[in-house]
This record gives sequence, structure tokens and C-alpha cells, in this order.
Amino acid sequence: MYIHAPTAGTAQENATGALLFAGGRNLFSAGVFLIVFLYFWIGLDPLPDSTLLDPTKAYGGNSNRFNQIFVLGMVGLVLFTVFGKTSRNLLFQPWALLFLVFGWLFFAAFVAPDPGTAFRRTVFTLIVCICANAVLLLPKSRDQFIALVAIALVLMLGLAYLTVTVLPHVGIHQASDPLEAQLAGDWRAHFGHKNAAAAAMVFAFFYGLYIGKVRSVLVGGGIALLALVFLWKSGSKTSTAMLPAILLLAWLMERLQGGRLLLLIGSLLTVNAILLSAVHSKTVQSILVSAGIDPTFTNRTSIWQLAFYAISESPLTGYGLQSFWQTDALFRSSASLYTWAVTAANSHNAYVELLINGGVPAFVLVFIWLVILPVRYSRQALATSNDQSLTRLFLRIWLFSLFFACLESAFFVNAGPIWFTMLIGVFGLRLQAKDILVVSSSPLSETLVVQSQFPEKSVSANPR
Repeated sequence: MYIHAPTAGTAQENATGALLFAGGRNLFSAGVFLIVFLYFWIGLDPLPDSTLLDPTKAYGGNSNRFNQIFVLGMVGLVLFTVFGKTSRNLLFQPWALLFLVFGWLFFAAFVAPDPGTAFRRTVFTLIVCICANAVLLLPKSRDQFIALVAIALVLMLGLAYLTVTVLPHVGIHQASDPLEAQLAGDWRAHFGHKNAAAAAMVFAFFYGLYIGKVRSVLVGGGIALLALVFLWKSGSKTSTAMLPAILLLAWLMERLQGGRLLLLIGSLLTVNAILLSAVHSKTVQSILVSAGIDPTFTNRTSIWQLAFYAISESPLTGYGLQSFWQTDALFRSSASLYTWAVTAANSHNAYVELLINGGVPAFVLVFIWLVILPVRYSRQALATSNDQSLTRLFLRIWLFSLFFACLESAFFVNAGPIWFTMLIGVFGLRLQAKDILVVSSSPLSETLVVQSQFPEKSVSANPR
């Protein structure tokens, strides 16, 4: 739904007969979009039996061969489709920085204790990155993007409510669950855990607000309302409290003429300082207790303590992507004698997890990519005449993801909607800032309606 610049060549291509195939191409691209979007929001096994989970089994021990083959086929289909479009040069930007990010992660995998596992997971994370960028290029226009997202979210919400009403052992945490039985009664749907479900519903709420403003109040309002109810029933205090805070922060980011970067980094530093200092600081713990806040943040401080020790042992390259937690090496280490944290699935803080995955270089590179550059993109996007409501959607998604990452390992995750949707926000802000949004188009017409830095310009362009 983006083009870098209209050219005479694209108009000539339409004039010479490419329009005869545009309808079929657009339908095919829409199908690929739904496959990708639904894979991350629903998955191939949306109704898992949580009673079969083994908390002592190493991470990835239940890896599904069919899932791996499907993902490889999916990314092949995505690349085939995108490379057939004039917008293919917009894929995987900024390529130089992303080359450094993933180049370092592959190097960290090469020197990791388990190179094969780290390398494989880095490859799959790269695939997620490509797919998230591609879903913004697959639709022929913004209008088609809205329609496809609405279809996908209605299907997702239908499945989510089906699980809690018809299959409560899947959709609701049970007292008989082998993991976190204390969450009994909280809604989780097909996402497997209430925190993941809550974050997904916040994203769905943002999408619903956008759809309601731009296309249909009924559809968008319905999506937002259903997502809000599910968020409340999930029992997730973090996501519920963050939702109004992010709406306020996004509002401020839109209106500030300067100081956006200072506001954001200052906020992230403050939140992480409070959270992580609770590991050792008795003063911070006392303040949190007096405020009625659990000073362990649901036992996360034990995990962070182990994480800090691990980082100090390998600060430069870390341990490879997703290759430290829930591994046989960690289960058999001396740490298993004095802390339960060896059974944790991750650091429950994406910034700490970056240091474990790839050391200080990975942290610096990813911080530039995910925090610093999007601030500039948002400022540039708000100064263009591209759809400001779409910029606001991407801004909200990005901001929520950054702060959600303070309590969950939300970066470089191979499954689920959280990392995938965050990347849509990041790539979306860049596209809104630097490229031309195609608002609507028809395979029966040579004219695209675009919004660009030059709103008075109508152009003839390829409707792909």
C-alpha cells in the first residue's frame, strides 16, 4: 500500500495491458496477507492442551517440524509476492542497520554454547521481521489493508471468545494447570497465557479505534469493545494500566514540537530503573510495598538476579538468541541448586534479554533500531500529509510494545502477535515518514488516490 515515488514507467505498464492481471494479483496478495497475519495472531495449533506442558523440558523441545516447514514456505510465498511489486525496494529498511543487527546476532549464535539452536532461532526471527514488513506492502491500498485487518481480527476475536465459552480448559487458566495454577479464572484464549492475550487485545483495541475512525464505526467499535472486555477479563493489571497511559503518551508525542526523544528515553529509563533496582535495593522494595505494589513483580526479581549474573559472565556476545533460558545446560548448572529461576522461559524484560541474547553490541544496535529511529520517523510522518490516523495507530503500537517490554521479553520472538505487531508499528512509522501511502485503487482504473508530502498531486501508477 506504499510506493516510493510515482513514475511514468508504472503508468505505461498499466497502459500496455498489465491491468488485465491486476485483479488476480491483488486477490493473491490479499490471500498471502491473511495467511501471514492469521499465522501470527492465531497460529497452526490454536487449541493447545495446557495440561500437557512440561516445565522441566528444555525450550524448543516440542518444536513442530510441520510448523518450521510452513514458516519457510510462508516466507517464500511472501518474498515471491513482494518481489513482483514495484514497492519491493521498500522491504527490509533501513537495510544497513538491519544488516548490522542480524549480522551481530548470527555472529553471537556462532560463538554461543549451542550454535545450532541459536542460529536456527535467529533465522526464524529474521523471517518474522521480513513478514511484518511485507504485510504493509502486500495490500494494494490503505483501504484494502483496513478491510483485511478487520477480517483477521474478527476471526481472532471469534476464536478467542469461542475458547472461553465452549472450551474453557483452553481459553481460561485452570487450577489444574501445571504452570501458574494461581492464575485460575483469568482469560487467555488461544494465546496460552493471560499476559500474551492481554497485549494482543490492546493491539486489537488500537486497530479497532483506527478502523472505527477511518472506515466503519460499527466494525471498528465492535472490535475495540470486544478487545477491551477480553483485556479486563484477562486479569492483566500491567496491560490494563498501560492502555490509558500509552494513549496519553501518544497524544503528547503527536503534539510536542521537540523533546520527544528525551521524553521517551527518560520514561523508559525511569520504569526500568524502578523495576530492576528492586532486585537489590531495600529502599526501592520498601517504597513499592508502601505503594501496595509487589516488590518482586510476581517473582520476576529472582529471574532478573540470575539474568544479571549471566550477563556479567558473557557481556560481549551473550549466549545466542533464545539459547540461555530453559536449556539443559541451565537446568544442570549450579544455579539450579539455589533458585527456581532456572525454569523461567525468559528474562521477563526485553532489554535485559537483549544483553543475554547478543551482549552489549546487540543492545546498542537494537536500541537504535527500535527506540531512537522511530522517534525520528514519527516526527517526519506527522509532518507529511499521509494518513495521520494511520501514523497514530503505528505510534500507539510502537509505544505500547516498548513499555510492555519492560516486564515481558517482547523482542525477537518467533511466534505470537506481540513482536510481529511491534514490527508493523516500527516499519509502518518509517513508511509513513518516507514513502507515499496509496489510499485507494481499483484494478479497473489506472488512477491511484495517494496521500503524500504533496497532497495536491494525483498520479497514475501501478495498482499493485
